[in-house]
Amino acid sequence: MKIIDFRVRPPLKGFLDMVMYSNGERRDRFTRQLGLEPAPSAVERSMPLLLQEMQAVEVVHGVITGRTSDFFGSVSNEDVAAIVQEYPGRFSAIAAIDPANRKAAIAQIDAALAQGFVGVTIEPGAYPVPIYADDRKLYPIYAHLEDRNVPVVIMTGGNAGPDLSYSNPIQLDRVAGDFPNLRIAVSHGNWPWVSEIIHVAFRRSNVYVSPDMYLYNMPGMDDYLRAANGFLADRFIFATAYPLVPLKAYTEWFVKLPLKPENMQKCVYQNAANFLGIAP
Repeated sequence: MKIIDFRVRPPLKGFLDMVMYSNGERRDRFTRQLGLEPAPSAVERSMPLLLQEMQAVEVVHGVITGRTSDFFGSVSNEDVAAIVQEYPGRFSAIAAIDPANRKAAIAQIDAALAQGFVGVTIEPGAYPVPIYADDRKLYPIYAHLEDRNVPVVIMTGGNAGPDLSYSNPIQLDRVAGDFPNLRIAVSHGNWPWVSEIIHVAFRRSNVYVSPDMYLYNMPGMDDYLRAANGFLADRFIFATAYPLVPLKAYTEWFVKLPLKPENMQKCVYQNAANFLGIAP
């Protein structure tokens, strides 16, 4: 069974400066808090080991996302593009933007698309000056993406901002309603607001849900899976959030979950391919 991992942070370039690599003890503590052991590739910061771990569980493609953040660390679009070019066919690129200046952000988007990026990420609560997903600074950017049929990955959930309010799905509901033709993937699945984000996805057919590491034996897991086996079967996206969880072990666990076979195939491959408009 071919698999796309929708959220991979490989041990290369700017990713190595991020907290998840620069502070291995903190990363491993989080991994073990979930009940998993750190991936050898993460501990050794080894790209060859990561590729072996991907191959072992048929992860044929990974999605790499840039980042603009003082807290987590930043990864430039140039670094992401270089990784994709170095490993042709193995990864797709999602561009990060700085929304502080509307014209500059739109120029960033257009430049990234010209380079072959397949989407844009917005992490409202993680920016140097945190904002909410429905901040009016973002609306011209959402409109530009919708007009160009470019999907957006919005990080809400988990440690998405200075406090829990930055992952409140009400803000995401407003964005999805105001831009009904904009494909929106919610990374970290808006956890812990599980029931609420499932309701948003029920009423907004342009919302995709990707809980990644917050699915693993966490409160709300059964509700996510019930939705993935029902109305959300075409909009539930598998991701690991590597290296915060081990790609191989997490994937082995996920493919044994009680999803209908046809829904499992959608969740681990087809939904991500459809969302991004790619054919790995």
